[in-house]
Amino acid sequence: MIKDFNFYAPTRVVFGRESEEKLPELIKQYGGTKVLVHYGRGSARRSGLLDKVEKMLGEAGIAYVELAGVVPNPLLSKVREGIALCQRENVDFILAVGGGSVIDSAKAIGYGVGYEGDVWDFWAGKAIPQSCLPIGAMLTIPAAGSEMSSSCVITNDEGMLKRGVNSDLCRCKFAIMNPERTFTLPEYQTAAGGVDILMHTMERYFSKYEDAMLTDALAEALMRTVIEALPEVLLEPEDYKYRAALMWASSLSHNDLMECGTEKDFACHKLEHELSGMFGVTHGAGLAAIWSSWAYYVMDKHLNRFVKFAVNVMRVPQDFTNPRETAMRGIKALEDFFMSIEMPLTIPDVLDRFLTDEEIDALVDKCSRGGKMNIGAMEVLTPDDMRKIYRIANEQQVNIG
Repeated sequence: MIKDFNFYAPTRVVFGRESEEKLPELIKQYGGTKVLVHYGRGSARRSGLLDKVEKMLGEAGIAYVELAGVVPNPLLSKVREGIALCQRENVDFILAVGGGSVIDSAKAIGYGVGYEGDVWDFWAGKAIPQSCLPIGAMLTIPAAGSEMSSSCVITNDEGMLKRGVNSDLCRCKFAIMNPERTFTLPEYQTAAGGVDILMHTMERYFSKYEDAMLTDALAEALMRTVIEALPEVLLEPEDYKYRAALMWASSLSHNDLMECGTEKDFACHKLEHELSGMFGVTHGAGLAAIWSSWAYYVMDKHLNRFVKFAVNVMRVPQDFTNPRETAMRGIKALEDFFMSIEMPLTIPDVLDRFLTDEEIDALVDKCSRGGKMNIGAMEVLTPDDMRKIYRIANEQQVNIG
């Protein structure tokens, strides 16, 4: 069975060395006359990229204002600050310089500028976005794939609720991607970003729709590429070939191409969002700490898909007499890969402590919206299922084989 689909990926990608030089003409092409330059906590400045952006905008006669300070798991308070700045300065274009957190913050600001209510209404389910300022991305961290996605994830400072909204309105008009801008990324950030790329593909690959042959093949190639490239860039950070592979994989993993004919599950993402919302966990590391527990929990109901992953992605020899053993070895092979790049396998690995029962209850309550919502698609998870998975992930050893 293959699911009907509607594929829409309007973002123009400008990829390669010196791709930043195209910035002024791209902004003008999409109607920008006064730009909000939005970025994080200083790395873009230290690298010289912001100086270059400011120089290019100045020489092109494009007015701009700046807003710094985006943090991982971007905060609603910064979004509100950006909305007020854009309204005050009559900004008509937003340029995000950074990774997924900066891009998502820019998208949220874009939603809010023309909205009369509180922008959090969109994440609280009280309103649906009707407009968004045009946004361009200058990507420096390959991970979230937000540069080509319809997704925008924001954390509300009050209660540390991390929520996502999807709308084609926020898709970036263009994405400038120069792999050289990722050469100085710290090892941990590089590894966690690679896990996020993998998971964006895996959360679509693990689907009850098993006949999307071409999409499956593309997804398997993407996952194998990330698994090959990530250790190489950790060994040699300035290897352009492998940095380029990761950067392009980041975009393709989350622009919905890997969902053509399948169905997005994203249970692990939803479980992890509450973990990073409550504890500030790096998103990719949190995904690695959750995935094995989810996989062991749902594997027996979906052995065919796990066997296919084991054989075609993790290159595990297929034991035709024991498909469960093949599936288990595939999960273990990915666990071994995570350990090889120093990513966690359990929640205690990433928090340096065990969760209390009260904390697990709070995570389940947030993830299930007070017990009113299930998650997942290949395997629908109830609040009781969520609690069991969090508890498995809270053990020191996950492998239950």
